[in-house]
Formats: sequence, structure tokens, C-alpha cells
Amino acid sequence: MSNQREVFSRNLRKLVDKRGIDQKILADYLDISEMSVSNWINGTKYPRMTNIQRIADFFGVMKSDLIEDKDYKPTFTSSKYVYLPTSISAGLPLTVDGIDRAEKISVPDSIMGKWAGDKDIYMMRINGESMNRIIPHGSIIAIKPTDCNLLKDGDIVVYSDNHDYSVKRYFIDNDRIIFRPDSNDSRFYDYITSTDNENLVIHGKVVVYIVELD
Repeated sequence: MSNQREVFSRNLRKLVDKRGIDQKILADYLDISEMSVSNWINGTKYPRMTNIQRIADFFGVMKSDLIEDKDYKPTFTSSKYVYLPTSISAGLPLTVDGIDRAEKISVPDSIMGKWAGDKDIYMMRINGESMNRIIPHGSIIAIKPTDCNLLKDGDIVVYSDNHDYSVKRYFIDNDRIIFRPDSNDSRFYDYITSTDNENLVIHGKVVVYIVELD
């Protein structure tokens, strides 16, 4: 068992170092303590097989890349998603033309995490600065169609009102729905509408965003 711990420890440490992953991020993903991850990396503990598979999924590698003593050449996996080649407004609602034109893009499973391979998810690019505290202009967002009853206050959603699309934080207050910016620019303000607004459609929840750095 000690040899197993050493092999796993070495492989996990290489992955963590190679990707620059903070141990807390992995611990939060697995819903365990940061100390447990530290013990695995240091070789003092060995995880359950279910956690080994989840770690492999997190990094987008095969389970064997974690538990086998081999020349370290991990196999990275990716999945294809529908990509709508147009921009969603993160400012004021913006009419989107050509929304029916769909392409496919491939995204590494390690980036998508637990959403990897989800067939319902589609991708769009964000346009504007009203969400720039967390999602900069130009970022790609992954949208998961979600029943409105499952949304929580503060979730980031894509919505349209009379075919005008936008991205904001979602809040509900009795019969009011509030779409709130999250921006460093004070010029952006809440968009408030009614729960009986027949033109309002909430298309889904933003579950992942991919930022392109300068």
C-alpha cells in the first residue's frame, strides 16, 4: 500500500504543479478538507477509488495516469459543445441576430470540470462590461438550460425580454424579477421586470466561463 501511496502522490503532485492548481480548489471540487488533499500529495494517505475517478475527471486525465507508475504522459480528453457565434450582451439588452446559426467547439474536460460532456450545455461569447468583476468582456460562457424553480438568488443567467439577450445576476422578490450587473462601472443598473412578463425567457444558468487574457 505504501508503494501505491507513493505512486499516486507523485502523479497527483505532478498534475497539481503542472496546472498550477491550488489545493483548496481541488478540495472544494471534491467537497473534502484541504488537509485530505495535502495528505494525498504528501503520500501519507491514499484516497478511495471514487475520489480517484473524480480527481481524474477534474484534471481531464485517465484514472491510470494517477495510480500507475509509468512515464508520465497523461491523456487529456475534451468534449464538443454547440457554440453560437454571436455575442451576448453584458450591458444593456442587445438584440442578437443569427441566433439560429450553430457551430461546434471543443473544450478540454479539465476546464469544464463536473460539466464536462454535458450535452445540454452550449457556448456563447460575452459582450460588454456590466459583469466585468467576474466575467470580462470577450469571455466565453457555458450555459446550462435550468428550470427557473431551481435558480437561486445570485445565479448568473442568460435571459431575453422580447428577443433582447443579456447576462446578469438573477434575483426574485415576490412578483418581481431583478437582473443585476456585477461591474466596476457604476453606470450599469438593475433591470427589473415582473414574473408575469410573457416576453421574458430565462435561457439558462452560466456554469463555466473561459477568460482570454491579454
